[in-house]
Amino acid sequence: MSIDLNSLRSIVTVVSLLLFIGLMVWTWSRRRQSAFDEAAQLPFLDDDAPGSTSTRK
Repeated sequence: MSIDLNSLRSIVTVVSLLLFIGLMVWTWSRRRQSAFDEAAQLPFLDDDAPGSTSTRK
Protein backbone atom coordinates (compact mmCIF):
# COMPACT_ATOMS: atom_id res chain seq x y z
CA MET A 1 0.00 0.00 0.00
CA SER A 2 1.39 3.33 -1.02
CA ILE A 3 0.31 6.70 0.32
CA ASP A 4 0.68 9.50 -2.18
CA LEU A 5 2.17 12.83 -1.18
CA ASN A 6 -1.15 14.71 -1.11
CA SER A 7 -2.69 12.19 1.27
CA LEU A 8 0.31 12.48 3.57
CA ARG A 9 0.03 16.27 3.51
CA SER A 10 -3.67 16.04 4.37
CA ILE A 11 -2.96 13.73 7.28
CA VAL A 12 -0.24 16.02 8.64
CA THR A 13 -2.57 19.02 8.32
CA VAL A 14 -5.39 17.29 10.22
CA VAL A 15 -3.02 16.09 12.96
CA SER A 16 -1.55 19.58 13.29
CA LEU A 17 -5.02 21.11 13.57
CA LEU A 18 -6.01 18.60 16.25
CA LEU A 19 -2.82 19.30 18.21
CA PHE A 20 -3.47 23.04 17.97
CA ILE A 21 -7.05 22.66 19.21
CA GLY A 22 -5.85 20.40 22.04
CA LEU A 23 -3.25 22.98 23.06
CA MET A 24 -5.87 25.74 23.08
CA VAL A 25 -8.22 23.66 25.24
CA TRP A 26 -5.37 22.86 27.64
CA THR A 27 -4.23 26.48 27.98
CA TRP A 28 -7.74 27.86 28.52
CA SER A 29 -8.73 25.10 30.98
CA ARG A 30 -10.00 26.43 34.30
CA ARG A 31 -8.14 23.62 36.12
CA ARG A 32 -4.82 25.04 34.88
CA GLN A 33 -5.63 28.69 35.59
CA SER A 34 -4.06 28.77 39.06
CA ALA A 35 -0.82 27.19 37.81
CA PHE A 36 -0.59 29.68 34.93
CA ASP A 37 -1.35 32.62 37.25
CA GLU A 38 1.44 31.47 39.55
CA ALA A 39 3.85 31.09 36.64
CA ALA A 40 2.94 34.57 35.39
CA GLN A 41 4.12 36.05 38.71
CA LEU A 42 7.52 34.31 38.75
CA PRO A 43 9.48 37.22 37.20
CA PHE A 44 8.31 39.51 39.99
CA LEU A 45 9.02 37.25 42.98
CA ASP A 46 12.81 37.58 43.19
CA ASP A 47 13.46 41.32 42.95
CA ASP A 48 16.60 41.10 45.13
CA ALA A 49 18.44 38.70 42.82
CA PRO A 50 22.01 39.66 41.83
CA GLY A 51 22.01 41.68 38.65
CA SER A 52 18.45 42.90 39.01
CA THR A 53 17.78 46.53 38.15
CA SER A 54 16.69 47.37 41.70
CA THR A 55 20.17 46.62 43.19
CA ARG A 56 22.35 48.28 40.52
CA LYS A 57 24.14 51.48 41.37
